Amino acid sequence: MDKIFKDRTDAAKKLAEKLLWLKDENPIILAIPRGGVIIGDVISSILNCKLDIIVSRKIGAPDNQELAIGAVMHDGSYFPNVEITRMLNIPESFVEEETARQRKEIERRLMKFSGIKEYDLAGKTVVLVDDGIATGATMSVSAHWIKKQKPKKLIIAIPVGPPETICKLNQIADKVVVLQSPCIFNAVGEFYEVFDQVNDEEVQKIMKKYGYKLNH
Repeated sequence: MDKIFKDRTDAAKKLAEKLLWLKDENPIILAIPRGGVIIGDVISSILNCKLDIIVSRKIGAPDNQELAIGAVMHDGSYFPNVEITRMLNIPESFVEEETARQRKEIERRLMKFSGIKEYDLAGKTVVLVDDGIATGATMSVSAHWIKKQKPKKLIIAIPVGPPETICKLNQIADKVVVLQSPCIFNAVGEFYEVFDQVNDEEVQKIMKKYGYKLNH
């Protein structure tokens, strides 16, 4: 498999070129931590616009945490995986407990990375970014939540993702901007020469550049 991008910064610069048409709209870039924040930083710098983060958390099945029965957003909005929830006959009490637990983790991350939990997206152009997607579950949940906030338009921008996932995201967003969509797709990292783990400190350093007051 040929590597497409040197690193996240390289991918972000190439992605930003495809988003220059948005510059006059003064969009809000919403990045999915952690790798997506590096992408968002480069795009925000080039478009000279605001960067923020958005966090969703998967709710795992009672006996298999890797199996997603749904996902939750910071405000408690719950997006169920209806087929699996019905198939496993999962009690509502379990969903409520897990949702509350994951909301605490979302709040922790939001306070650590941006220090705020409120969004003002109504009537604005929102660009949702990450460093790539595989199943697109986190991106999809975040996109559904953003659409509920009634933005002027929602653009999803990613360097790389498989065709079937891109197709699903196109049904949610007004436009999906993707640089490469290979049919043979195992993991996002295989398309990067360097795909290091991004730590919390790197995210905090980026967010401080945009005026976020972080106490941690």
